[in-house]
Amino acid sequence: MKSDSLQVGNHIFNWGSRTYVMGILNLTPDSFSGDGLLSPLPVGESRGEGERRALQQAEDFLLSGADILDVGGESTRPGSQPVNADEEMKRVIPIIEAITKEFPDTLISIDTYKAKVAAEAFKAGAQLLNDVWALRADPKLATVAAAFRVPVILMHNRSNPASVEVREQLGNAYIGSEYENLIEDVKRELLVSVELAKKAGIEESHIILDPGIGFGKTREHNLELINRLDEIRALGYPVLLGTSRKSFIGFTLDLPTDQRMEGTAATVAVGIVRGADIIRAHAVKEMARVAKMTDAIVRSR
Repeated sequence: MKSDSLQVGNHIFNWGSRTYVMGILNLTPDSFSGDGLLSPLPVGESRGEGERRALQQAEDFLLSGADILDVGGESTRPGSQPVNADEEMKRVIPIIEAITKEFPDTLISIDTYKAKVAAEAFKAGAQLLNDVWALRADPKLATVAAAFRVPVILMHNRSNPASVEVREQLGNAYIGSEYENLIEDVKRELLVSVELAKKAGIEESHIILDPGIGFGKTREHNLELINRLDEIRALGYPVLLGTSRKSFIGFTLDLPTDQRMEGTAATVAVGIVRGADIIRAHAVKEMARVAKMTDAIVRSR
């Protein structure tokens, strides 16, 4: 059954009491935001040095207020190349093991859609699954998540690799799919994934929804989804919002990736007002402050 709280290890999420912050650890060479931690490495720096940089960023995020560290080894940047499971594991498993050893009470989510990667990540210490394909890409993934009894973040996604728009300085973006009714279509498709999760044995209280900002949606779709996020929250599940540095902000403000802090802050604040329970961020310190201030306003009653 749905619940007002979620316990993962020693961590308790009381939905509605405050906004939780997920820090992004991109263990990729081609992150859209330019923050991939394994590459490009400075001349003479080994992969091990890249892993040490990842561990330092993990510590910085935790000190800055991150409740969850989201570890991913494959870029979801529009136009990026898929990574096989073995390469993805080579990137993420050593980092998950290092974080678990160095900061044993840290809550780690694995950002993957592959059952093989997820299983190894859970064995290494990850305790949540963040799946950008909402259990639809790998039919074995739901069974793996159920077996390990981990919460799952199900993200709406209509991305089409063949439909990518490239704008100089602003980066790539999916052109967007056709929707008969944006909100109703997103809700319906998310609930299909909810049923996949439940049929596999994942507890309903372990399900978190993500509207998939930027994935198969136009700039206008993304803006509408944020403004109407309360309608996704009304489905009764906690909601994660991931807007950090995304191209719709760049297109709106005509700014490159490294100048989207204020735009991201606006989306976070409005998203929290509209019901977001978790925000996913590259700039953890700054967005944790935005979340804390917004919470002070909207959750003060």
